[in-house]
Amino acid sequence: MRSFAYAGMATARGFATLAVTLAGLLLVTFVVGRVMPIDPVVAAVGDKASPETYANAREALGLDQPVWVQFGRYIKGVAQGDLGQSSLSSRPVSEDIARVFPATVELSTLGILIGILAGVPLGVYAAHRRNRWPDQIIRSVSLLGYSTPVFWLGLIGLLIFYAQLGWSGGPGRIDTAYRYSIDEWSGLMVVDTLRSGDWDAFRSALSHIALPGLLLGYFSLAYIARMTRGFMIEELSKEYVTTARIKGASEADVLWRHALPNVLVPVITVIALAYAQLLEGTVLTETVFAWPGLGLYITNSLFSADMPAVLGGTLVVGVCFVLLNKISEILYPLLDPRTRSR
Repeated sequence: MRSFAYAGMATARGFATLAVTLAGLLLVTFVVGRVMPIDPVVAAVGDKASPETYANAREALGLDQPVWVQFGRYIKGVAQGDLGQSSLSSRPVSEDIARVFPATVELSTLGILIGILAGVPLGVYAAHRRNRWPDQIIRSVSLLGYSTPVFWLGLIGLLIFYAQLGWSGGPGRIDTAYRYSIDEWSGLMVVDTLRSGDWDAFRSALSHIALPGLLLGYFSLAYIARMTRGFMIEELSKEYVTTARIKGASEADVLWRHALPNVLVPVITVIALAYAQLLEGTVLTETVFAWPGLGLYITNSLFSADMPAVLGGTLVVGVCFVLLNKISEILYPLLDPRTRSR
């Protein structure tokens, strides 16, 4: 009974922490929207509107009310899924985000999968070959990927692999010839083209996502490999590893069956943060590759002074950070039974 009570209290604390975090995120988002040197009324009616039109629009937007009243309405609207109306598209921001967010998820998911499949093994191998030439190469590659501006790598990649060699598709998610012939059932272009059975469209979608996906994959790989290496170096210095080696365990068993499972909890945290960073960091990548996702939507909205769209997109990114962090905490007891009693 005590264990169930403890689990219930832990769950309640977790939800309370999540609620407080989201409330703080809403407050920060609201304050940012109010301190930005952009007048949402001017963005809605134009700078040539008459004073009467300006006053009516200000009243319609609720900006004539006290700040605390505006914040209360903002929270109520967000709770109901109402993020306001975009002055750029003249549609509800929630509808716009629902339309563009799958493109960001598709690109970021490909990037994090590449980062996990390559970054974790490279980090483990670099720790195993610490201070030797394989370790030096992996550390150099990781440092280059983590410190080089994403937009610069994107432009260089387009110049070489698209303009010069023609190995990858150009900007966008798919060739124009297939753009309106595919039923966007899930919003994930690779999945939808595969579901349609149009193999030419599927190859086109793959060719367009390959370059930006590899670019984001390289960015996440660099971060995951560097952090995994650090965790493994610390773990390989512990006594149980020395004991396993003395008992005749192979180096592969020491690395993959003994040491790696014991660092999965921090590695999962790193992967969750890397995925959240990709969801946020696709702003520059999507701009370079004209990828119609959340990042490009926020960028275009910012240039057009469309603050409801900017705030809505920012809020979605923040919620992704919070939820991914919470999911990683839920996975801890499944990956490491020692954390269940904490």
